[in-house]
Amino acid sequence: MNELSRREELSLSGAALRGAPWKAAAVGGGVVAAASFGMGVILPGSADLPWALGLGISLFALIAAIGAVAKPEEGDRVTRQARNWSLRHPWKFALLPAGITMVLNYPIQLVIDGEGIFGAAWDSLWGGALVYLIAGILTLTMKGRAR
Repeated sequence: MNELSRREELSLSGAALRGAPWKAAAVGGGVVAAASFGMGVILPGSADLPWALGLGISLFALIAAIGAVAKPEEGDRVTRQARNWSLRHPWKFALLPAGITMVLNYPIQLVIDGEGIFGAAWDSLWGGALVYLIAGILTLTMKGRAR
């Protein structure tokens, strides 16, 4: 009877992400994307801008997710409760960062990479699945922080 709907679970994940380190996530993702593209320009071979941007977006979502649940005792009461819920349900929490990755990566795959509608969706799905797996595992390792 105390089951939460999918909408309520996503709402709790969003509340947990409310206090995420967004600036650090943006800087980290941007630096990794720039370094990845720069290495492709400097080293022999082709520079792959869609790959670099996808990597930066994935890292952005991971830093935000892990930073959000790293300190569950900080923030207001609602944020603390949402973070504790996220630490107790790491796989449900990881759905939102994975979704963020898929949504942000889709237009890059579609427009910049020139993939078709289904190819871009497939590539975005794989990127989101990887973020889901990594965010879930890292959140699972921090499960002991939940009260």
